[in-house]
Order: sequence, then structure tokens, then C-alpha cells
Amino acid sequence: MSAFTEWDSFYVIVGSAAGALIGLQFVVITLIAERPPKRAADAGAAFATPPIVHFSVVLLLSALLRTPWLSVVPIATLWGLIGLSGVVYTAIVARRMKKQSVYAPKLEDWLFHRARLRRGQR
Repeated sequence: MSAFTEWDSFYVIVGSAAGALIGLQFVVITLIAERPPKRAADAGAAFATPPIVHFSVVLLLSALLRTPWLSVVPIATLWGLIGLSGVVYTAIVARRMKKQSVYAPKLEDWLFHRARLRRGQR
């Protein structure tokens, strides 16, 4: 039993957050399924998918942080790679926002996505 004591908080975080993520996905799918607009897939990739991805990444980062590592090097490397992936994903989302024609992004939409992109490139 003592081998698992260090993993206690890991299972608490991952278990509860995974349940919340599943609930979030059901809410998003239900809202989209009730009244799908034309070309909803284009807008969904630009506006509906990123919150789910961001929530999943927070769950992953929390799980990695609570894992009992022998050294800080592997966790720092993983966090750096995930951060770099976030910069790339933000650029992909900004491109999807430009390409889709279902919804005309407002100033707030562009500021949110571009601010994240600029912050990630520094």
C-alpha cells in the first residue's frame, strides 16, 4: 500500500477532472446537435473544439505535475513540449477562424485568440 501513497492526489485530480471533461463534452455535443447550422463543422473546429482541448491540456498538465517524478527534468521537458504544442495549436485555430464562413468573429474573438498567440510566441 505504501507504493501508492504518493499517487493519491494524482487519482483524485484525474478522476474528478475526467468526469468533468466527459460532462463538458456532452453539453457541447447536445447544444450542437439540437440545431446544427449549415457548415457547423467549420465553425466547430474554430470555436467549439478549442475549449475542450484547453480543458484536456489542463487535465494533462495537472496529472503530469502530480505524478511522483524522480527528477524535475522530465516534467519540465514535457511541460515545455506541451507549451510549444499550444503555440502551434493557437496558430491553427486562428487560421480556422479566418477560413470559416458560418460566424463572423467579433473583436473580442480576435483579441482573445491573437493575444494568446502573441503571448505564446514570446
